[in-house]
Amino acid sequence: MEYLCRKYLRLGYSTEAVVLGAEDALAAMGPCQLLTSLVLSMCCHVLYATAWSVNNFLMTGPKAYLTYASSVQVGAQSGIQECKHQFAWDRWNCPESALQLSTHGLRSATRETSFVHAISAAGVMYTLTKNCSMGDFDNCGCDDSNIGQIGGRGWIWGGCSDNVKFGEKMSKQFVDALENGHDSRAAVNLHNNEAGRLAIKATMKRACKCHGVSGSCSVQTCWMQLSDFRDIGNYLKVKHDQAQKLEMDKRRMRSGNSADNRGAIADAFSSIARTELIYLEESPDYCTKNKSLGLQGTEGRECLQGGNNLSQWERKSCRRLCHECGLRVEERRIEIVSSCNCKFHWCCTVKCERCTQVVTKYYCARRDRGRRPPNGTRKSGKRPRVPRS
Repeated sequence: MEYLCRKYLRLGYSTEAVVLGAEDALAAMGPCQLLTSLVLSMCCHVLYATAWSVNNFLMTGPKAYLTYASSVQVGAQSGIQECKHQFAWDRWNCPESALQLSTHGLRSATRETSFVHAISAAGVMYTLTKNCSMGDFDNCGCDDSNIGQIGGRGWIWGGCSDNVKFGEKMSKQFVDALENGHDSRAAVNLHNNEAGRLAIKATMKRACKCHGVSGSCSVQTCWMQLSDFRDIGNYLKVKHDQAQKLEMDKRRMRSGNSADNRGAIADAFSSIARTELIYLEESPDYCTKNKSLGLQGTEGRECLQGGNNLSQWERKSCRRLCHECGLRVEERRIEIVSSCNCKFHWCCTVKCERCTQVVTKYYCARRDRGRRPPNGTRKSGKRPRVPRS
C-alpha cells in the first residue's frame, strides 16, 4: 500500500490537490483520471490513520480501501454516464467541469450540482451493493436477515436480498469523506449524497418465486432486489426538477460565530425531507459560453427533430437548445460509413462490405447578421428611390 501511495505521488497526483480541490491539478484530469485520483487519495490519507482488523466485517482501514476502490471507481463512472444520459438534451448536459466532487472543487451549489452529488453517491452505493450480493467481497453476501419471516399474506422472506446496508455504509465512507468543510455548502453536498443513497432504497423491487403443488403458487418466497440503474436515474431526475432552494439566515451566517452558523444551517434543514435535493445558488445562463464557469454554451450542440420514437422532451430539444438561446437550427447531411452485408466464409472468416448511409442531423448555429437578400439589395422599410427621367 505504501508503494502504491509513493507511486501515486510520483505521478504528480498530489493528495492535497485532489482532496482540497486545487483547480489547476483537477482541470488537467479527465473524468476517469479524476475518479482514480480521488480513490487513491483517500487510500493514502487513511494509510497511517486507521488500522484494519481481519475480524471486522466492515473493514475500515487501508486494505478495505484497496478492496473496494475498483467498485467505487466503477460506481462513480456509472453515475457520470447516467448524468450524461439524463441531461443529454438539456442546456446543461453534465460537462466534465461538473464532475469534481469535493467541496473546494465544485465552485457552485446549483440545482445541477445537487444532481451530480446524488447520482454519484447512488452509483457508488449501487455497485458496492451488487458486488457484495454477488460474493465479490470476502465476508460479505446477500442480506439474509429476514429469511423465514412472514412478509405478508401468502408470502415469506427468502432468496437473496441485495445487501443495501453494506452498500450504503461503504458508500458513505468513500463519498462523504470528500466533504471536509463545516459550512453550508458542505452540509448541502452531504444532504444530496444521502438523497442519492435513499433513492436506491426507494426504487428497490420485491421479486418472488412460487411454491406449491402443480404450480399452484400457494406460498411465495420473496426478496428485495435493486432496480435498473436507469430507474434510479429517472427517479433522481424528477427530484432534480423539484429541487428546493435552501434559504439561510444571512444575518446569523455573517456573525462569524460558529455556533450561530451551525444553528442557522440546522434551522434551514429542519423543514426539508432527507429524500429531496437542495441547492444554494440559482443556475447560471447555460445558453452562453462562460470559460470561468467551464460552460460551453449551446452553440454547436445537436438537437432532435421529427423522430417517431422521441419523447416529448427530446422532440422539443431544438426549441430549448437553439431558438430559446437565440440560435437557429442548421440542417446537415452527414455520410456514415459502416460494415454491412456480412457473410461467413468456411472456415473461418467473416467478410463484410462497406456501406455508406446519408443521415440528416440538426445543430444549433449562430444567426447570420447583416446577410443580404438574394437579389443583392439591403433590406429596408423604405421603398427604393426611382430616378427621375
